[in-house]
Amino acid sequence: MTVVDAVLFDMDGTLVDSDAVVERVWRAWARENDVDEDLVLATMPGRPAADTVREVRPDLDAEAHGRAQLAKEYNDLDGVVAAPGAHELVAALTVPWAVVTSADARLAGLRLGAAGITPPLLVTRDQLTHGKPHPEGYLRAAELLGADPTRCLVVEDTATGAAAGKAAGARVAGLKGIDADLPITSLTDLLELTR
Repeated sequence: MTVVDAVLFDMDGTLVDSDAVVERVWRAWARENDVDEDLVLATMPGRPAADTVREVRPDLDAEAHGRAQLAKEYNDLDGVVAAPGAHELVAALTVPWAVVTSADARLAGLRLGAAGITPPLLVTRDQLTHGKPHPEGYLRAAELLGADPTRCLVVEDTATGAAAGKAAGARVAGLKGIDADLPITSLTDLLELTR
């Protein structure tokens, strides 16, 4: 951790464990719209809701379905908690850090609040033109923190997010077995590196 100027975290699946609610909401949508549930779950990580709809059912009004999905997610925080080691890790960081998420500001605020995490900087999809795998979110966070993106560590749990981090020039720590510069099994692995 002494070789990075900032740490840029993804939110869902990384700092915040919201997997149960996300899966619940998207499985229901898949059943209602005659889409294979596994296809939806494989497509949606790291993407805004409308992009997921556009990808798996291009014949639907992606924006309308995306808004409806978000409304469901706003109202379902059951099981949303901090990921194991999240509080300890952010408390131990000696470099600036931020959260970069494909969620909008409202959803990010609700989930981070439920998890008891208050990032010093939050970059949401409302502030961006492009979503992941485009690097814009990570580049914006690095700029706002005054950090060189190539000296940042991006912490991600999806291939889409890891691609965004790599495209920004950052090193990527990858959870859940994704291809990354630094494969980790949990945030506790990163916590050990800060000591």
